Amino acid sequence: MSRPPTPELPAVLAIDGGNSKTDLVLVGSDGSVLASVRGPGSTAPDSASLAPLVAEVARKAGLPGSEGAADAPAGAVGTAGTPGRGGFGPVARHISACLANVDLPEEEAALSAELAERGWSHSSQVLNDTFALLRSGTQRPWGVAMVCGAGMNCAGVAPDGRTARFLALGHYTGDWGGGRWLGDEILYAAIRAEDGRGPETALRREVPAYFGEASMHDVCVAVHKGVLAEQDVITLSRVLFQQAEAGDPVSLALVDRQAEEVFLMARSILDRLDLTGTDVEVVLGGGILASRHPLLTQSVEARLKEHAPSALPCYADVPPVAGAALLGLDHLAAPPEALTRLRASF
Repeated sequence: MSRPPTPELPAVLAIDGGNSKTDLVLVGSDGSVLASVRGPGSTAPDSASLAPLVAEVARKAGLPGSEGAADAPAGAVGTAGTPGRGGFGPVARHISACLANVDLPEEEAALSAELAERGWSHSSQVLNDTFALLRSGTQRPWGVAMVCGAGMNCAGVAPDGRTARFLALGHYTGDWGGGRWLGDEILYAAIRAEDGRGPETALRREVPAYFGEASMHDVCVAVHKGVLAEQDVITLSRVLFQQAEAGDPVSLALVDRQAEEVFLMARSILDRLDLTGTDVEVVLGGGILASRHPLLTQSVEARLKEHAPSALPCYADVPPVAGAALLGLDHLAAPPEALTRLRASF
């Protein structure tokens, strides 16, 4: 009695994981999107937190034998439709995972090994999520990606494959900026204006109004008591840009400082990879940069133009998970038409 043919595995399971959300996409060899899911973010990603999402995307793609994915222990192996020890086999030939809070090469290698033990794919690569932004915004597999969202990070890849990056672990590694930092700076400037320690600023009035409080004193007490969470403070960047646009000097100075920090990170990568004189694409992304507020982006682009006249500032027109998928197709040496089809799917 002959066995039915083994179904062909999807080419890539792409994962883009951030602090606020995690996106998974299964991609076929021809670049077609077979299924996608979105789950919660994580500050400490691991295979256990990814398992339920892997199960869901496998079920949505209709992969045989995928019902046990979330419960499969590390070491479960098999082929599509052929359960391993954990009752679940691979969902793709290759996993391409780009995750926030995986900041060091050794952390990337450790999580890649952990994914390999799960048996969800024949090969896997884990990178920081900055590399997903880079590939999502470039038409070639090299360039520079600058992230300014909740935090700040920047990375680059040279045409010869060399990479450059930052630790980007916080103030003690030289970081300044991003939504978390700007939120604290906005509170700092506003409370100092209210109590007389700092210059007058419209933020003194607008921040309490934004949160429905009577004064900056009340706002800061709410933060202290946890009534206002970090995620609430991060959203203050929208107040900052509004007041900067209205001409508030303190707000304008903060926006200019943010533009300078974005430029300094990008300049460092350009110089370290010898890309300053090339037509390198510099992808500007993350929530704050992706909003494309002209006060910020025009200032960043002007600084880049002065330092690297041939550089091409650009913005990704597909989400970072598409960048993770493109990296996976690059790994599998997929034909150009597969890359084109994948981009078109988003």
